[in-house]
Amino acid sequence: MNQPFSVQQPARADIDRLSGLALLQFGTDWCGHCRAAQPVVNEALGDYSEVRHIKVEDGPGRVLGRSYAVTLWPTLVFLRDGQEIGRLVRPLASEPVRDMLARLASDGH
Repeated sequence: MNQPFSVQQPARADIDRLSGLALLQFGTDWCGHCRAAQPVVNEALGDYSEVRHIKVEDGPGRVLGRSYAVTLWPTLVFLRDGQEIGRLVRPLASEPVRDMLARLASDGH
């Protein structure tokens, strides 16, 4: 569950077409905030195996991050069927992430 941030940028259209539940995580492997948040994210995701976790490297010239107006890392974008239902920026504890995942998993279902 501790995969590196992917340098391969999925197209926004591909993200918009996703079916089901997903967590889109923007950051970099060298970012201190990202490294500090990773155990928090991993712990929260432990109870939500149905949520697809997509880690995307962000930075200058990275189109996907700009399309989501990402300005700080890590930014967590919670998606249902490709549509954003919420986001968290620089989570410091697993509880807010877990709460958002519970909302993602239960809203509309």
